[in-house]
Amino acid sequence: VIWILQKHLERITSVGPRPTGSPENEILTVNFLLEQIEHIKADSASGPHSVTVDVQRPTGSFSIDFLGGFTSYYDRVSNIAVRLEPKAGAQHLMLANCHFDSVANSPGASDDAVSCAVMLEVLHSLANLSTPLRHGVVFLFNGAEENVLQASHGFITQHPWAKQVRAFINLEAAGVGGKEVVFQTGPENPWLVQAYVHAAKHPFASVVGQEVFQSGVIPSDTDFRIYRDFGNIPGIDLAFIENGFLYHTKYDTSDRILTDSIQRAGDNILAVLKHLVMSEELADSSEYRHGNMVFFDLLGMVVVAYPARVGTIINYMTAMATFLYLFKKCSHPSNVGRYIKELAYATAVVILSWLVTLLTVLIIALVVSLTGRSMFWYNDFYTCIFMYGSAATGTMVLIHTLAKNLYYGVSCVCLGELYFDVSLLLWCAALVYLTANDLCSAYVPMLMVAFPLTTKLLLAREFKLRGASVKYSVLYQLGLALPYVHFMFLIWVVFEIFTPILGRSGTEIPPDVVLATLVTLATLFLSSFFLHFIYLARSTKWLLAGLGTVFTVFLVLVLCGMFFPYTADPSSPRPKRVFLQHTTRTFHGLDGQVKSRDSGLWINSFDYTGMQHITPIIPEINDTIRTSCQEDRPFCGYPWFLPVKFLVKKNWYLPAPEVFPKSPIEFQVLSKEQTKWGTVKITFEVKGPSHMSLYLRPHQGASLSSWSFGDGVPQYHLAGEYFIFYSHGLDAPAWNFWFEIQDPSGPEGMISVAISSHYFFGEDQRTVQLEDMLKRFPKWAFPSSWVSTYHMYRY
Repeated sequence: VIWILQKHLERITSVGPRPTGSPENEILTVNFLLEQIEHIKADSASGPHSVTVDVQRPTGSFSIDFLGGFTSYYDRVSNIAVRLEPKAGAQHLMLANCHFDSVANSPGASDDAVSCAVMLEVLHSLANLSTPLRHGVVFLFNGAEENVLQASHGFITQHPWAKQVRAFINLEAAGVGGKEVVFQTGPENPWLVQAYVHAAKHPFASVVGQEVFQSGVIPSDTDFRIYRDFGNIPGIDLAFIENGFLYHTKYDTSDRILTDSIQRAGDNILAVLKHLVMSEELADSSEYRHGNMVFFDLLGMVVVAYPARVGTIINYMTAMATFLYLFKKCSHPSNVGRYIKELAYATAVVILSWLVTLLTVLIIALVVSLTGRSMFWYNDFYTCIFMYGSAATGTMVLIHTLAKNLYYGVSCVCLGELYFDVSLLLWCAALVYLTANDLCSAYVPMLMVAFPLTTKLLLAREFKLRGASVKYSVLYQLGLALPYVHFMFLIWVVFEIFTPILGRSGTEIPPDVVLATLVTLATLFLSSFFLHFIYLARSTKWLLAGLGTVFTVFLVLVLCGMFFPYTADPSSPRPKRVFLQHTTRTFHGLDGQVKSRDSGLWINSFDYTGMQHITPIIPEINDTIRTSCQEDRPFCGYPWFLPVKFLVKKNWYLPAPEVFPKSPIEFQVLSKEQTKWGTVKITFEVKGPSHMSLYLRPHQGASLSSWSFGDGVPQYHLAGEYFIFYSHGLDAPAWNFWFEIQDPSGPEGMISVAISSHYFFGEDQRTVQLEDMLKRFPKWAFPSSWVSTYHMYRY
């Protein structure tokens, strides 16, 4: 089976990048999938199941609050829907979703060809079961996910089978290989989590990941949102997360996805799908919709899951036990008043140590950024642990050593016990806060309170007799092993996800500040229940000397430039992401005449280092050609493919000859009329490539009142402009749209309208100048390139 899966994966990726609208996506991949599905249909013809195939080419529009908010329009994108059900038919359906399209210039093996290969074999396995399924399954191979979730919207809002879908599993990727993690479930419907817990053979799930992802901190989204928001159905979102450095690059190839990863994914998806389609809950999922679930795995071996309402009870019981423990100390005849005062002072010392530690490490991160050494850790992650971790640990130990020597003046068991109580109190406060805000992640502080408190009570006699003896230290650490191992595992997942993201988070967010903050927080949290050892130890000078030496050595090495962020090492590449567009910009005035025109290579760096490492290799790309935003032009007057200008404000524009696509854009006004209700309605027609972006910028005093997109209500971008993302599949007609605007009758007109065209495939994708520039980029860079145009009009 694994051999067949790998063959499927290799066949899909062998055609190269598969952007929506390309022959590779719409013809070659679609034909291959249909061919495999027909084989499966023929193999299972004599069994108890029927297989129905439908190729859908939907057209539609919707607005989404992703990337600041924009509107999406799609025309004849591709969906292959396969319905597997008992021959007697099925009333209720489960949906399994993958996407076979990829971003331009990437083979998209992990994102998401491997999921489609897995789905083919899962379909084959279920179709050939000798026992008929209780419910049906729709396997959706969608061909326009990278176009911001368009094909899934076309299926769930327009396909006749969608009305029978009761739940879904979405297969995605945010990295290349590794384990697939459950990072979103629901909304509510805890029976889905229970199904995963019961059936998954290699579980990997965390409600912490779900709440982090849904907070919007991670600049990404999946088809899960579409099915949840537009289909109102619950689901499970799974994604590969390891090695996100290669995500959406040329390195996302089939040979990098290990056999073990494919095997785990196939085992899990087959088992979970089989369980769900045999379950009673799928028939009436709304009947089982009762709150959220707390769920987390223990080192991938077993998943712990329980209803959130049970978690609330457990959390408050744990908090109550902590307060009883502290109250007993406060109420002791020898401690009345004094203990509360000492606890308050010690708490202030701990909080002060946190603030000073965080401030110190942030200052170091800023110095590193300002000296041009940002992202030194991108290729060698351990370096940031040694530098920022040693700085954080050393600062914290120093502050508590000073408090012990200067404020308390003694080292005793009572101080050790006091600072243990402070850690317990602070974790308990976090527990109560998260629980009160209905966050399922509150289970983490619950574990970090329950286990230390239990351990402390069991070792109370040993602690009072011997203090920080070897026996006490060993037993204490054994008692804290489970919560600490789990917490360290969560920290690993955080760094596994966020470190690669910092290499594509734009030019405005200093990644060293973010990473230094994460390292410092991890240090503070992990050290919390070991702080009291500082007050039990006779001296910390050797520890401080060691930490200071490590920090100094690594700081000197970093400032001397010994750690380069990027590498083209085939075994572990860490590419720098750069976008290059050879573009021609044309600006029209109110009279329709061309006011200005220019052409050039428009260059965007997708990380904080900008062009500082590129300029020594390509001297023409320097700060003299840095662009500035022209506020009177829609989206600064440049052909943004997606509305990310707020993330990437540093751009370079190198003059180059004009581009002449063989399929140029055709843009015209079909009509302009005054409505009875006092607005001006303008209707347009556009013919162009498969990817275009429309930008609308009403002038001062003007406002859009309605348009032909989505639900008819104009969707603002956070910049105060309107962004409409357009794509089409094969044989799409001309794009017609209209909007109505309140006319302020100003001398500058009502609105500026701009449209950009993006040529992601075929002979129009390349020019001689673009090819020459690509050859000059170093091997450790990944320049994703294409040809584009930008036309602006005023009305």
